[in-house]
Amino acid sequence: MNFIRRAWLSLIAKKGRSLLLVLVTAAIMLFVLAGILIHDAANTATKNAKANIGATLTLSANREAAFKNMQNNMNATTKPKLNMASVKLSDAKKIAQLNNVSNYSANVSTSVDADDFDAISTTGTTMSGGIPGNSSSTGDISINGVTSTSASSNFEDGTYKITKGRGITYKDVNTQNVVIESELAKQDSLKVGDTIKVKKTSGSKTTYKMKIVGVYKATSSSSTTQMGPGASDPANTIYTSYTFANTIKGSKYANTADSVTFEISAPSKINSVKKAGNKIINNSKFSLSANDTNYKMIKSSMENVKSFADKIVWLVAIAGTIILALIVILMIRERRHEIGILLSMGESRWKIVGQFFTELFVVLIVAIGIAGIGGNFVGDKLGQQLVTQQTSSLSSSSNAKTQPQNASGMNGGQPSADGAPVGGMTNNKSISNKKNKMNLDVNVTLMTMVELGGFGLVIMLLSTTIASAGVLRLEPKKVLIE
Repeated sequence: MNFIRRAWLSLIAKKGRSLLLVLVTAAIMLFVLAGILIHDAANTATKNAKANIGATLTLSANREAAFKNMQNNMNATTKPKLNMASVKLSDAKKIAQLNNVSNYSANVSTSVDADDFDAISTTGTTMSGGIPGNSSSTGDISINGVTSTSASSNFEDGTYKITKGRGITYKDVNTQNVVIESELAKQDSLKVGDTIKVKKTSGSKTTYKMKIVGVYKATSSSSTTQMGPGASDPANTIYTSYTFANTIKGSKYANTADSVTFEISAPSKINSVKKAGNKIINNSKFSLSANDTNYKMIKSSMENVKSFADKIVWLVAIAGTIILALIVILMIRERRHEIGILLSMGESRWKIVGQFFTELFVVLIVAIGIAGIGGNFVGDKLGQQLVTQQTSSLSSSSNAKTQPQNASGMNGGQPSADGAPVGGMTNNKSISNKKNKMNLDVNVTLMTMVELGGFGLVIMLLSTTIASAGVLRLEPKKVLIE
């Protein structure tokens, strides 16, 4: 084992050369480690997204069938009228009992006029119903009836936040409790515990007395960009239980909803749940639409990040092998006389190559230690930069696709049976609001270091083999004469 001792003595004797090898190898290992960390973190982020984000199914009126029925009933004497069927909650409860359905939330939308308080005024706060044959007008207050505000998309993604009191919950069924926006509360000096009155928009003298149990803040101003001519200010939206919203719409809407959203435990189960749900509903009136867009976008983003990380690993590994091979070649040329003496003394050529490899192996151990110290920092900075680029790219793509829809001024919602928009404003911020779930958790673990060591050994073996090819052909007599 003299070649191991000689390798150690050579490293000690040539401190400058050894330091250069350590620095070069550490830089190579650092970027290889960063690539491995980003790849592993992207895999973990994808798995977490699959487990946490999940997917949804929305049960609503079959618009395509409704339009087709309207066209079939068109004639020269009457205007066409679009009739959208309300979802039966009995059907929704059956779907909610299917396997892999974790939760569900009903949504009912309508509108009223403020009675003993003032709505926030904007230019043209009323508008026509927006569907053929509907001559009714929308009131100055929008009512969003929900199962719970926490399950509503605006509250779930952080666009709206409860600032005082509480949100609507399952316990508010059959009550007239409401949550109002902070700007409306500020304008009319309203607070939690106060009562307000609203009245129907149909000319009826019917009024409803509602109790304020919470105040929310619309934290994003982007909703105002969706307001077209005649649209009401977003602060005029009041959240209440879906049962109270149905009461305002009329007795025939009892135990119904404009739409029901089901949370699916995993995106991979969404098709099987949809297939089972279609057997429960009347497909000529209702439809189940799947939405696993957030998961797919995050998965796509992480796949791009992993692909880039893989390229980093392989490019750095190949470049590192070439660089180290060149350094070892120069080192061997410098040590030809030493090699000639060893060969003349009967030393095996393979032991001489083993000495070079041992020197590089010791250098590798030190370099891996240095890379392990700086790997977290470099991997985290590089990974988050990649995620930011992917998020910006996906957000731009999403906004471009939804811009024509938002320009319509219809708040992005489909009309309900009474002409009011369903579901409030379209949420175009799903990508940016999910950004926190796309963060890469970069951590150096024992397995990561083992994997890095494996890459390093391969690089050292290839470098030594390439550089030592000439050693195997050297003749000691010729070397010493030279």
